[in-house]
Amino acid sequence: MKIAITGGTGFVGRHLARKLTANGHQVVLISRGVDHRDPTIRELAGATFAAIGTNDPSALIQAFQGCDAVAHLGGINREIGEQTYANVHVQGTQNVVDAAKQAGVAMILLLSFLRARPDCGSPYHESKFAAEEIVRASGLDYTIFKAGVIYGSGDHMLDHITHALHTFPIFLLVGLKKQPVRPLAVNDLVNVMMASIVEGQLTRKTVPITGPEEMTLGEAVGRIARVANKRRLTFPVPVWVHYVMAWFFERTMTTPLAAKAQVRILSESLAEPALAPDQIPAELMPKTPFSDDQIRIGLPVPERFGMKDCLHRAKTV
Repeated sequence: MKIAITGGTGFVGRHLARKLTANGHQVVLISRGVDHRDPTIRELAGATFAAIGTNDPSALIQAFQGCDAVAHLGGINREIGEQTYANVHVQGTQNVVDAAKQAGVAMILLLSFLRARPDCGSPYHESKFAAEEIVRASGLDYTIFKAGVIYGSGDHMLDHITHALHTFPIFLLVGLKKQPVRPLAVNDLVNVMMASIVEGQLTRKTVPITGPEEMTLGEAVGRIARVANKRRLTFPVPVWVHYVMAWFFERTMTTPLAAKAQVRILSESLAEPALAPDQIPAELMPKTPFSDDQIRIGLPVPERFGMKDCLHRAKTV
């Protein structure tokens, strides 16, 4: 098969591309920029790279030619200039769907967010749900995955938490109420995506996908700190304080330590889905625990946040 992946140089996109090519499939990596955490992805055997964004319908049509499916994984967690939630999540998804139809692609896979829903006061959540609605109304075969927190090599979760643990003497938790989280191993997510794309399972389904273990964010941070050998005190801090810090980080950091959308995400349960009517079969359910070994595999090189993180540039994948 030949599969196009939007956000192909991003975290999940890279893992899916490597899994597909390892199984003999061809991939087209579509990315407006290059995620510099793994520049070798463009040299992946069996992959071609298209330096385009989802805002270019004609280029998308050309990139989708000959593809059997599109995995639409591109997205943002903060707005910069024209890279707004409306442009990227909503119009971008409409462009991907329209281009897929014109190129004769039969199936689209969408990676959405576990708590995406309308009328909740969060532009991030609402735009993700609007993207789901576009895919459901497309007339194409589709699978929509509503995922919670995803971790693994090259992620944002382990990367940011580890860097924070190496930089600050304490770790500030979002909100005074303990919210549950179910960390999802990226390999588990990719395996279920493979079942959808390659084997045709979960057709016309909107499914939630989370990890097998439920814990609080504080407990998850504690496990990461133990493996990184950087034990820190954790303190719950009101959500509004985190919004103020996120406002500052978004304006000063290349990849913000926290973004406003992330604060909203972490202020809610990351264990219970919203508006996800279907279920993943038992044999496809994620089974990888958030264990020391799994955390160790995904840990980045230990280092502190520094000046390189404070050069404000817009990087998208």
